[in-house]
Amino acid sequence: MSGFQLTFLGTGTSVGVPMIGCGCATCVSEDPRDQRLRSSVLVETPELCLLVDAGPDLRQQCLREKISRLDGVLITHPHADHIMGLDDLRRFTAGKDDTLRVFARASCLEALKKMFFYVFNGSNRYPGYFKPDPRALEEKLTIGDLEVIPIAVEHGNVECVGFLFRYAGNSVLAYLPDCKRIPQVGMEALSGVDCLVIDALRPRPHPTHMSIEEAIAISAELCPGTTWLTHLSHEVLHAREQKELPSGVNIAYDGLKLSL
Repeated sequence: MSGFQLTFLGTGTSVGVPMIGCGCATCVSEDPRDQRLRSSVLVETPELCLLVDAGPDLRQQCLREKISRLDGVLITHPHADHIMGLDDLRRFTAGKDDTLRVFARASCLEALKKMFFYVFNGSNRYPGYFKPDPRALEEKLTIGDLEVIPIAVEHGNVECVGFLFRYAGNSVLAYLPDCKRIPQVGMEALSGVDCLVIDALRPRPHPTHMSIEEAIAISAELCPGTTWLTHLSHEVLHAREQKELPSGVNIAYDGLKLSL
C-alpha cells in the first residue's frame, strides 16, 4: 500500500445497530450501511497498522477485514463499548514472547489494569494469551513518519481523548468518536485537518455526545477537507440523514475505506 489508509471497523454507538428488541426503521433496514458494530477504526501506513479502540465486536471486525497484523492499539477511554474486545487481541500475541503496545492516558491504563487484571498483571505470559505492553500517551507518539497526538475532549465524567494523526508532516486525520465538547486548545490543534471523523450520535441533543447538528457546527468551524460522522445510534437512518447534510459532510458506515 501507499500513503495513509483508514478503515471503519464499526460506526455504531454502545448498543450497536440494530438494537436488541427494536423494530424501528433503522433496526429493520435492509441497507447494509444501517448495520453498525461498535465504533472502532484501523489506521494503516506502509510501515504501521494501528487499531483505535477494541470494542465487544472486535473479533467479528477483524475477521471481516482480514486483519492479521497489528503494531499497536490506541484507546480513547475505558467505556465498555471501546475496550471489551481487548482479550481478543490474544491472536496478535500468540508467541510466548510476543507483546502488543497499548497506548492510552495514564488514567485509562489504570482502569484497564483493574478490569483486565489477569492480562496486565504480567503473570500470564503463555503462548496464546494476550500480553499487552502498556504505554502512557500523554502528549505525542512518534513512529517513523507518523505522529499521534491525543486531543482531550469532554465526554461525561470520564477522561476521554480523540486522536490527531499527522503523517509526513500533514494533519491527515482527526478521530473523535466520543465527545460532547472540544476545548479551545483542541480546536486549534485540529483546525484545517484533511479528514475529520466525529461523534454524531443522533439528530436530538444528548448530554454526553454530539448531535448531528453539533457535529456539523464543529466541522464548519474546523474547515476540514471532508467530515465523516460516526458513533451513530438507531435514530440515524443513513439514506434519510445523508440527504440533509451539507456538502463535504457524510455519514460513515462499517467497512468504509478511505485513502488519505
